[in-house]
Amino acid sequence: MSPAPGRGTAQSFLVEHYRPGITPDTFRAAMARVRASAAEMRRDGSAVRCLHSTFVPEDEAMLSVIDAASRELVEQLFARAGVRVDRIVTALAH
Repeated sequence: MSPAPGRGTAQSFLVEHYRPGITPDTFRAAMARVRASAAEMRRDGSAVRCLHSTFVPEDEAMLSVIDAASRELVEQLFARAGVRVDRIVTALAH
């Protein structure tokens, strides 16, 4: 993990989203909004970065790994992007 600008050490979070009927296009559009929101938040001084997102069609799920100074910033990120979150848990990256 790398230090987050001005906010201490970043943590990694796994964000889970379960969406019946989700399509690859819906996934790509949602993640584009999340990445754009993260870029805006960084410009505003918030320590948040999207590391990776995965679509699991069989489970109708999206999984995202986010580095942020806090869980609250992750919640703000997805709210700002208009993407509902089902679960956020601290994760260890290797």
